[in-house]
Amino acid sequence: MYYIYHIEGIKIGCTTDLKERVEKKQGYTNYDILYTTNNIHEASKKELELQTKYKYKQDKKPYKEIIMNIKNKFYITDKTVTLNNTFDKDLTGFEFPDYITYEDKKIYFTKDLIAWMKNNNIKSQNDNKRYVYRNPFEKASDNKPKTIFDNIRNWAKVRDIYKKGNSHTQYVKLQEECGELAKAILKKDKPEIVDAIGDIVVVLTNLAHFEDCTIEECIESAYKVISERKGKMINGTFVKD
Repeated sequence: MYYIYHIEGIKIGCTTDLKERVEKKQGYTNYDILYTTNNIHEASKKELELQTKYKYKQDKKPYKEIIMNIKNKFYITDKTVTLNNTFDKDLTGFEFPDYITYEDKKIYFTKDLIAWMKNNNIKSQNDNKRYVYRNPFEKASDNKPKTIFDNIRNWAKVRDIYKKGNSHTQYVKLQEECGELAKAILKKDKPEIVDAIGDIVVVLTNLAHFEDCTIEECIESAYKVISERKGKMINGTFVKD
């Protein structure tokens, strides 16, 4: 079952697991169910319609595109994960990406996970494609490598920052840390500069979380833009064309 949920003043989203997606991951217990359906196409269309109706920012990609066809390699439903373009038990010719993201979760294709998929995939009855069951797949994928950003998010979660804070409090904190950085730069205090920059990264990591994205996604998006940007240095500042 697909649920279109509404967190008043925050967002409208779609999920198959309200307790995991909304309550556990996002930390909200007060929300409304606006629509339910067993059809992923209908759920995807309705989510965008309701986001517009209630004047929320529309998702960049429809729900069905995120869930059903990730990078043209995986067809994901609520029960199975089908691998496109592979036709034997050893998954010959299938090129695994470093990771995929869906329903706010990153799945990293480590050597152990790939080995598990080769041992547990099944031939589809409708064609020659191979698939694995989604629940055991997600359990097997919980061995993703930890990053410093994962550690920051875990630190924030343990201290109830995600449960009791919000974007506004994090923005105020960001301004405080930027002020500390300015003071450190003026004093040429290297240890304090390092400390302030680190604090700013921590706050930005948490701010991204409250806005339903990750700091990694923000950095990747920014780099994609600047990597193609042309310009020149003027008075010590890069000015784009």
